[in-house]
Amino acid sequence: MAQDPIILIIRTLGEMYAFIVVLRFLLQVSHADYYNPISQAIAKLTNVPIIAIGRIIPRIGKIDPSALLYAVAVKMAVVSLLVLVSGLAMPNILQLSMYSVVGVIDAILNIYFWAVLASVVISWIAPGSYHPGPQLIQQLTEPVFSLARKVIPPIGGLDLSPILIFIVIQILQSQLGRLLY
Repeated sequence: MAQDPIILIIRTLGEMYAFIVVLRFLLQVSHADYYNPISQAIAKLTNVPIIAIGRIIPRIGKIDPSALLYAVAVKMAVVSLLVLVSGLAMPNILQLSMYSVVGVIDAILNIYFWAVLASVVISWIAPGSYHPGPQLIQQLTEPVFSLARKVIPPIGGLDLSPILIFIVIQILQSQLGRLLY
């Protein structure tokens, strides 16, 4: 019982940092504005290890997989630390890496779920906002919206692509749990 606050702190800080690293990868993939102050803060928080990994792992086209690999490594470290602190038996490396990969995929889906929701709300409340936050959210979600609009084009000025995105995210998240068992 005395270890519960320690586990909470490790999980919270570890998951927050993993979230930031995954967000950096998604911002790179979506070609979001690097000079946005929020992008700059994310880059500063993650530059040192990602640049080091980037020297070993080459780019794949325009995508830099070093941030994604670092996110998996952070998830592995958090899970390992949680297992050590809680006194449970350490899982083997295959289980640990599988759990970490699924955790990163789940983080990506969660980021897109909340970003799409925020983008919809922003389009109602403050369309065309010049604030760095809404701009970054719009830049992050626009590639996903354009893919969804190819499947469901706007009908009479009503964009139904967020509904399709939410359905796909929910289906993918429901299947993620099956990968662990």
